Amino acid sequence: MSEARRPLISGNWKMNHNHFEAIQTIQKLAYALNAEDYDHVDVSVHPPYTDLRSVQTVIQADDIPVALGAQNCHWEASGAFTGEVSTSMLAKLDVTYVIVGHSERRELFGETDSEVNRKANAVLAAGMTPIVCMGETLEERQAGAAESKVAGQVQGSLAGIAPEVVAELVLAYEPIWAIGTGETATPADAQQMCGHIRSLVADGWGAAAADGVRIQYGGSVKPGNAPELMGQPDIDGALVGGAALVADDFARIVNFRLYQA
Repeated sequence: MSEARRPLISGNWKMNHNHFEAIQTIQKLAYALNAEDYDHVDVSVHPPYTDLRSVQTVIQADDIPVALGAQNCHWEASGAFTGEVSTSMLAKLDVTYVIVGHSERRELFGETDSEVNRKANAVLAAGMTPIVCMGETLEERQAGAAESKVAGQVQGSLAGIAPEVVAELVLAYEPIWAIGTGETATPADAQQMCGHIRSLVADGWGAAAADGVRIQYGGSVKPGNAPELMGQPDIDGALVGGAALVADDFARIVNFRLYQA
């Protein structure tokens, strides 16, 4: 992890926690962290849509230095898109980060790189920051196609975005085979792919963009493996799933620096 890039630890709650549970979780997280903890890391939480207003209210009322995030969005500002939520709606809730192209969206709901690109641009246009996800399946990794799969996702998802904007983005490498399975890429594996992603950004958008962009690792991140993962030079944060649902576990990941050798 570069000292020039401030780490971002993001908790993706997925389809978990009703709004009562969400309020309890953010309050417990606030109790588990102190002002000094936030001096070293940026933190975001990404509840389901139905929890956003409740979590926003707690964050603002208690002045908790945690950024509110969303898990998805639509690229249109409004219209006849039943069940969808626009970036303008999210921005009104003081959302800072929006996950786009999560592997579950790509694999389960068929999202394409083109759609991810449209979402990323919509998030940027609304004044928020997209967390753009990418990653390969186990079959692709075993076939030696992991790097080419991720390269296509980087190039397609970021197509047309200016280099100075790419420098301010967050990218997340999520090996699909390690999400919710208990399997985790080794720190060396995670570093190799995150370094590959940074090289792709350098080739496509220039050295300044590659130096500035923050790259998270996601895939069964837990308190026990976070310190070593975060010690890698091209890993600038974590996109945390299951462990983010438990405030104490997520707080330990946020405080990874205290457990590094």
